[in-house]
Amino acid sequence: MLSPLTKANLYLRLFGFFKVPLIWLCNPTILKLDQDTVEIKIPLKRKTKNHLNSMYFGVLAVGADVAGGFMAMNKAKSRGQKISLAFKAVEGQFLKRPEGDVHFICHDGALIDAMLDETIETGQRVNQDVKITAICPKLNGDEPMAEFLLTLSLKKVAA
Repeated sequence: MLSPLTKANLYLRLFGFFKVPLIWLCNPTILKLDQDTVEIKIPLKRKTKNHLNSMYFGVLAVGADVAGGFMAMNKAKSRGQKISLAFKAVEGQFLKRPEGDVHFICHDGALIDAMLDETIETGQRVNQDVKITAICPKLNGDEPMAEFLLTLSLKKVAA
């Protein structure tokens, strides 16, 4: 029997391979997934780094996208609801060069639950900012390398 985390990683890999190949190419791994928090790791490898040997800007955006979106997809799926998910805006602060594997952490599970409750109840699109923090724990502990605000947009899909 597969653990919930193993199932989530398998789903993420298949989703990346079939739906968004750039996600698959970045090879994200879900390290933690609970009601409040998701933590995604993207390794710093030849295909994810830039000419300065730090994580490429586009890969940082992929990590933020996966951390912000996977929790919402997972929560909707666990409720048995079809939800349309998109990001409407992004704001990023790049604080320090991420020169190692990067962990993307989102603690907005309660906010996403409230968004899902609202769209399921009203059928209307709901937009809220979710915060994602990027860290390099092996090199810099919990010091943020980058911080993102992504405007998550959710809408219940009519059956």
